[in-house]
Amino acid sequence: MTVATIERAPAAVPSDLVRGRGGGGPASKRVVAAYGFWIFILSDMVMFSALFAAYAVLQGNTAGGPAGAELFDLRNVFIETMCLLLSSYTCGLGALSAERRYPARFLVFAALTFVLGTAFLAIEGMEFARMVEMGAGPSRSGFLSAFFTLVGMHGLHVTTGLIALVYLVAQVIAKGLGAAVLRRLLCWSLFWHALDIVWVGVFTLVYLMGAA
Repeated sequence: MTVATIERAPAAVPSDLVRGRGGGGPASKRVVAAYGFWIFILSDMVMFSALFAAYAVLQGNTAGGPAGAELFDLRNVFIETMCLLLSSYTCGLGALSAERRYPARFLVFAALTFVLGTAFLAIEGMEFARMVEMGAGPSRSGFLSAFFTLVGMHGLHVTTGLIALVYLVAQVIAKGLGAAVLRRLLCWSLFWHALDIVWVGVFTLVYLMGAA
C-alpha cells in the first residue's frame, strides 16, 4: 500500500461544538432575555431623561397661569410616594419568595404590591382631576404640558406594570414557579424597581423643587 492510498481519518470534533455550546455557540435563553430586558430598561430611562429635560426647560413657562407652588399638594404627594416605595419593598419580598419557590408567599406579596400600586394611581388621578377642575389642564401652559406628560407617562408605566403583574400571578397559579415564569417575574421586578427610581426623580425635581 502506497502513501497516496492511505486515507487520513478526519479530526474529531468536540461534542460541545457539535451541539452549539462553546466556540461562539448561542447563549442560553436566560442570558438573552436578561440582555434584552436591560436594553428595554435603558431605552426607557433615555425616554424619561428627555421628558425631564423638557420639563426643566418649560417649568418657568406658565403663560400667566398657576405655577407648581400654587398647585402641588405635598401631603398627597408624600402619601403616594410612600405607597410606591412600599410597593417596591413588597415587590422585592415577592421576588425572593418566588426564587425560593414559595408560591403562596409570593401571591401574598404580589397582592400587597398591586394594592399599593393601585393606591398610588388613585391618588395621582385625583390630583390630575383637581388640577383640571382648577383650570390647570395640560393645554394651559408649557409648564403644565410638560408636567402632565412627565408624570402621566410614569403613571402609564405603573398601570402597565400592574396589568403585567396580574398576568404573571395568573401564570404562577396555572403553571407554578417554573424556570420561564420565574424569569418573567424577575424581569418584571426589575421594571418595577426602575419605576421607583424614576419617581424619586419626579418627587425631587418636580414636586419638592416646584413647591419651593
